[in-house]
Amino acid sequence: MKNLTELQNVLLRNRNVKDDELISFLEPNYNTELYDPFLLQDMQIAVDRILLAIERNEKIVIYSDYDCDGIPGAVVLHDFFNKIEYKNFINYIPHRHNEGYGIHISALDNLSKEGVSLLISVDLGITNIKEVEYAKSIGIDCIITDHHLPHTEVIEGVSLQILPPALAVINAKRTGNVYPDDMLCGCATSWKLVCALIKVGKEKEIEGFVVIVDGWEKWLLDMVAISTICDMVPLQKENRLLAIYGMKVLRKSKRPGLLELLKNAGVNQSDITEEDIAFSIGPRINAASRMDIPMEAFTLFSTDDKEMAKEQAYKLEGFNNARKESVLHFMKKAYKLAETKKDNAIIVLGDLDFTPGVLGLIASKILDEYKKTVFVWGKGEGDVLKGSCRSDGYTHLVDLMSATDKGTFVHMGGHEMAGGFAVGYTAVHDLEQNILLAYEKIKHKPLEKKEDAKVDSDMTFDAVNLATYSEISALAPFGVANQKPLFKWSGQIKEVKLFGKTKNHLQLDFENKSGKTIKCIGFFMTNIIKKENGETVELEPGIYIELEGNIELSTFAGRREIRIRIINVII
Repeated sequence: MKNLTELQNVLLRNRNVKDDELISFLEPNYNTELYDPFLLQDMQIAVDRILLAIERNEKIVIYSDYDCDGIPGAVVLHDFFNKIEYKNFINYIPHRHNEGYGIHISALDNLSKEGVSLLISVDLGITNIKEVEYAKSIGIDCIITDHHLPHTEVIEGVSLQILPPALAVINAKRTGNVYPDDMLCGCATSWKLVCALIKVGKEKEIEGFVVIVDGWEKWLLDMVAISTICDMVPLQKENRLLAIYGMKVLRKSKRPGLLELLKNAGVNQSDITEEDIAFSIGPRINAASRMDIPMEAFTLFSTDDKEMAKEQAYKLEGFNNARKESVLHFMKKAYKLAETKKDNAIIVLGDLDFTPGVLGLIASKILDEYKKTVFVWGKGEGDVLKGSCRSDGYTHLVDLMSATDKGTFVHMGGHEMAGGFAVGYTAVHDLEQNILLAYEKIKHKPLEKKEDAKVDSDMTFDAVNLATYSEISALAPFGVANQKPLFKWSGQIKEVKLFGKTKNHLQLDFENKSGKTIKCIGFFMTNIIKKENGETVELEPGIYIELEGNIELSTFAGRREIRIRIINVII
């Protein structure tokens, strides 16, 4: 490992990376630091059952969630079965609006009619107890791969996990788990299943497996990196290794659909960053289920046909544009509703016009604005309304929903920070009251509050250059538990610009000692800044300010430029 610079040492200290962890953090070894997939409970059972199904030529369904964790996870298993030339499998993704999250009895009935005898879930199923029981009754064995929290029940004063009665349940969050990382995303969990299958299949010299060259599974890590970053799991332990190698694969991937998506999004593949994944790739994957059919995104990543890839990327671009327009429309109404509830401990709001596909986006934006846990409900089907919730970091959402009166929710699930639910038309009138009452029961045991991002160090405008960016990049990818380095600058504004179609983005220019202009960009920011005392100030040339931000490399329109991304302006 090369000698570290002064800046790198500061950044590593701020992230509590110990000396004996440096090599593993900066240069993790794929061959020696991956954890054994068989440390995951039920992995051997799952592998044996899948190999038996292959031997018998049973029909297998890969049943995945419709988001940017479930869809890439479905692609991972799809690519694996194609690689071993096993043909008797299908992919199934429930429709976000018509079916909703999870395993559904109606889908099981249809799959049974198609001859399916083995179901492998991806990123769902851990709370589908009655559905898995039903699958068993109609002759479908279930292997659940998931990372969400299982249901719990308090029995004789002890909180116990209630797992679905599946043949195998692979979830690092299970009680008794000995796997060293319990924060794998759903896609990574399905990838570990593939790794285990390849290991056993090659050892047994099973036909189809023998053609898999050592290390082939690495080429699936492009999908794992997308999910790991988009699902906001901590970039520590194995997650960090998977993200680092996944980013390498993303920069070399030949998937025609990925290449077309990046082209439409204006992302340079060789320079792809975690921000490109979070803000360009992820939203386009999710747009398929929010605005139309999730299988469109699955087809984009799984196809080898270049013309099909171009067609699918075009569709997703259209879905994403439509999503943006619908979100703007719904947010106006959501902000008005939220303003009337801003003094409540938890904000609960909804409207029959809100489509299921935008509920999570609305909840996230309301959370950003009011810094409070949010529950948002909207349009559903039949006599059930759909909902989405986000935590402010204090409130454990699954605990909160579990603490409500029975009958509050038709069903609910998720994890500490994000979740989904369904509520009846009658019950929705008491939803806010029931949630607030439940909060009173559990608020004495809050989650550990996430601290606001801390400034790593002060910096001069002279240091905003490619060399500094390269030093910082050694610690990438950035995300949860490894924040993007935040710096503070101070200086006199040279020029102020507003840009974008609606002039809703801010550009501040500064000059360094050599006379070079340093560009600072703040998306969805105005030139009107509110001071701590409530007074507003209009930014203009000549004003001396402090700003907090990140150093980034912009490749917009093929032009490489080092600039500052503004996080906060201080006057």
